[in-house]
Amino acid sequence: MLTREVREWLDRVKRGQYSYEDAMCEFVRFIPFLTREEMKMIKTKLDEAF
Repeated sequence: MLTREVREWLDRVKRGQYSYEDAMCEFVRFIPFLTREEMKMIKTKLDEAF
């Protein structure tokens, strides 16, 4: 299950509120806390959005 912070980050990325660099900086901040399954969910959601 994705946390609220990750879901909010995904929504902001989908809406284009981050530059690529800013999005990656935020992603690096919470990536150590994600499981492999959560990483796959994020990748799937980003692939669907773009």
